[in-house]
Amino acid sequence: MAKTAPASKPKKTAAKAPAQKASPATPISKPECAGPKKVRVHYLTRVEGHGNIVVDVEPDGSVSTCRWEVPEAPRFFEAMLVGRDYTDVHHIVSRICGICAIGHQLASLQATEDALNINVSEQTHLLRRLALHSENLQSHLLHIAYLVLPDLMGVDSILPLAQTHRDAVLKFIAARRVSNEFSRIICGRSVHPQRMTPGGFTMFPATEDLVALRAMLVETLPNLDFAVDFFAGIMDKFPKFQRETEYVALVSPAEYAMYWGEIGSSRDERRPVRQYRNITREYLIPTSTAKWTKNQADSYMVGALARFNLNADFLMPRAKAAAKKLGLKKGETNPYLITIAQLVECVHTVEESISQLDELLTRGIREEAPAKPSISAGRGTGAVEVPRGILFHFYEYDDAGRIFQADCVIPTNQNHGNIQRDLDALTPQISGLSERELELKLSMLVRAYDPCISCSTHCIDARGLDDGARSLVRFNRK
Repeated sequence: MAKTAPASKPKKTAAKAPAQKASPATPISKPECAGPKKVRVHYLTRVEGHGNIVVDVEPDGSVSTCRWEVPEAPRFFEAMLVGRDYTDVHHIVSRICGICAIGHQLASLQATEDALNINVSEQTHLLRRLALHSENLQSHLLHIAYLVLPDLMGVDSILPLAQTHRDAVLKFIAARRVSNEFSRIICGRSVHPQRMTPGGFTMFPATEDLVALRAMLVETLPNLDFAVDFFAGIMDKFPKFQRETEYVALVSPAEYAMYWGEIGSSRDERRPVRQYRNITREYLIPTSTAKWTKNQADSYMVGALARFNLNADFLMPRAKAAAKKLGLKKGETNPYLITIAQLVECVHTVEESISQLDELLTRGIREEAPAKPSISAGRGTGAVEVPRGILFHFYEYDDAGRIFQADCVIPTNQNHGNIQRDLDALTPQISGLSERELELKLSMLVRAYDPCISCSTHCIDARGLDDGARSLVRFNRK
């Protein structure tokens, strides 16, 4: 080891402020421009499913590669439905996703009832709306507290926050526990509902359970107010990034559309849900086993921020106040703030659910037999807003009431293209950061979408595979 000269006696200087602890969510290092950089995220954490981020930055700061990949093996949901009786379909599709099981079941029931001309009661509609609210509350709270908050606080998971921010974590846990009870009381289970069926319900919640649920939701509102205040205090931790895009969601002239509506767009005319293919325009790319979509531009966004941008005027009063406190305004174009839109929707969900429970309790729960089909064959479409965006189911039934053709367009399918376009726009802006900071910012961007990647992997283009074409899926043929 080389020798060094003895240190001279230090001079007295003014006391320095303690060095700021580096936080991966709020980088304090100076931009680094020298040297090539690589980001290889295999697989992205704190999302559902397998997704990769591949980025190459050249020494001059230019971006030579920027790619969002979905390598997960395809799951052929539609093929599973062919030949199945209309009484089975909604249970099968609820297994597509453990997070959006209620939403898949509701979209399925709408499609089946549309195809077979089944008319359901107002009580059924009210209970189904509550079921959808329970799922959105479950999923949003999971994403906000467990998947996104750690990035903002500079930790790897929620576990360290249980020590440093114990009160906040306990309040989030309490709110999510209520959301699980919400689903159980309405649907019979907290995951994979069992009471809903074509034409109605097979079993109804007891009046005393609805009264208890209402009390739990009322008690949850202060916890959500706390969450709003908490996030209002850390809004500066969200990365500053803006990119205009097309926003697509259900819209209604009378409400914040979640369960019914037309297909709305920030750049296109409204369309009935039966015309969903005119909006989604699905296509395949070589690096994804999930289909992508586009409408007026190369991509569009669905989900909480899209819903907020199209429907914010119909939020419940407390939710409007939450949006104001958080600084979220209609027309927001920062995708990182999808999480904030989800928090606003949590407040709206609880507030509207209390109102709907009051209506049900005033009416009184009536025992009803499920309505029966009036025809045995037909085509039908269903669309509901699940946590990650608008979900479409389309079915064609034969004369025996069995599925002849099925199509499911998942929200994450619709967001894949927008994720890629956001990465394309963001990466050059932050290419001067260190590899670690670059990886974090890009990962946070994808996580903001709360992607349900496994649910979106529906097919792969096998054309040309025998000719040695590149594919992320390997086919073994005998």
